[in-house]
Amino acid sequence: MLKVENVTKRYGKVVANDNISFQVGQGQIALLLGPNGAGKSTIIKCIVGLLRFSGRIEVNGKHNKSLEAKRVLGYVSEMPAIYDLLTIDEHMEFIRRAYRLPDDGYDRVLLERFELLDKKDKLGKELSKGMQQKLSICCALLHRPKVIVLDEPMVGLDPRAIKELKQLLKELRSEGAAILISTHMLDSVDEYWDVAH
Repeated sequence: MLKVENVTKRYGKVVANDNISFQVGQGQIALLLGPNGAGKSTIIKCIVGLLRFSGRIEVNGKHNKSLEAKRVLGYVSEMPAIYDLLTIDEHMEFIRRAYRLPDDGYDRVLLERFELLDKKDKLGKELSKGMQQKLSICCALLHRPKVIVLDEPMVGLDPRAIKELKQLLKELRSEGAAILISTHMLDSVDEYWDVAH
């Protein structure tokens, strides 16, 4: 479960988020809606521990900056964070080792679903924006997180990848994951969310 309580984020005198509170329960897909510049990415960066803020954020009952919280959190940023000189396969191995995951083949399953398995030897710098986004999604989901935060995840994806991501998120919801998706395009997610903030 994800719990955001009275979160305020200021940049000097500018208030980006003012006293924001909401929850995303287990087995729930929640949308964070708003136009560009509304502070969606700011609150997400607070949730995943990239920005300091006042208030409280809990991930699975633990403070968001704790190691326990980070172990169960998956994050897809608006701009894919891909290493230029690692291959797709090396990205997945890096995540697997960082989380001390068994080599159970789940990485191959994700890569296959997003049509990246046959490109596993391509370097990050050789990937299109869409392929980088798909790899970022695969990396974020490899450790089977209980809380998943996605910032504008459909941007850059082709229609088939969007369909696959939606299906995968529905599956993860049915397995009990708490999922938060920020978007300004309601039509891209309108058929499968449970609650909007």
